[in-house]
Amino acid sequence: MKVWVGIDVSKASLDAAVLKGTQREHACFSNDTDGYIKLQRWLKKQGRSLQVCLEATGSYGEGVAEFLFEAGYTVSVVNPARIKGYADSQMSRNKTDKLDAYLIADFCRTQQPEPWSPPAPELRELTALVRHLEDLQQTRSQIVNRLSVARTTTIKSQLQAQLVLLDEQIKQTKRAINDHINHYPDLKQQRDLLASIPGIGDLTAGKLLAEWRSIAQFKRPAQLVAFAGLNPRQHTSGTSVHKATHISKCGRASLRAALYLPAVVAKQHNPILARFASRLQLRGLSGKSLIVAIMRKLLHLVYGVLKSGKPFDPNFALPSS
Repeated sequence: MKVWVGIDVSKASLDAAVLKGTQREHACFSNDTDGYIKLQRWLKKQGRSLQVCLEATGSYGEGVAEFLFEAGYTVSVVNPARIKGYADSQMSRNKTDKLDAYLIADFCRTQQPEPWSPPAPELRELTALVRHLEDLQQTRSQIVNRLSVARTTTIKSQLQAQLVLLDEQIKQTKRAINDHINHYPDLKQQRDLLASIPGIGDLTAGKLLAEWRSIAQFKRPAQLVAFAGLNPRQHTSGTSVHKATHISKCGRASLRAALYLPAVVAKQHNPILARFASRLQLRGLSGKSLIVAIMRKLLHLVYGVLKSGKPFDPNFALPSS
């Protein structure tokens, strides 16, 4: 009998729920190595044919997902937006960790999401370096804000000292990202292809590579656009309801963040996207809506150079879709 397991992940705990025919069972474990071992022992009692499902919650869920994968279980790591949409479709009104675990298990049973596998070690390290850089830059912004309102000499002096340290760590981390990519020929080739696109520098290329395992997982550019959450989301009904179209945001927020400034630069300096932006401006598009449209087309170029293995060509005819 097939057994479906849902795990609701938090920083400190794992709520696991099992659906086995009409049987239901729940248990809670700590989110650490000792908890993973106890979870595995508990799962062994549930049956042999198991599929485990959990939400993609970043670093909180990575440990248990990798542990269960290495233990031989079929593991699915699902976009939280899919789980939320499923909860809405089931008209779930109450929310607790235990109920969420059962909901995830039921999603696994009815939707049977695709199996997951851990990223390659070099990609895992690249992602860790990129996330660390983002944390350092966020901390620096917070300190700059605090420095702008600091009133005492002591506080200002300490904040300025922190900025000096952070600036050095940011510089070291950027260098570490570049050195890491240079150490792996495949990553280096992809980085160089991406950096051939006007608007994308080496660091941005590294950030983009950290967001997906392989471009091969996307069969067409629209899938990469959806992965970033940049696909348009329309809301129309009949003849009277026509709400403004927005991006779905059901994708990688970090990928969208990495693309924003490159799109601003590409609007001026990328010959293909500059022409594209001019056409949109003539149609009345401006501001953030224009930049988002450029971000989408920039991903089309990203897809093109990585799939073809050829550097950016300014004479390339960008698809209209």
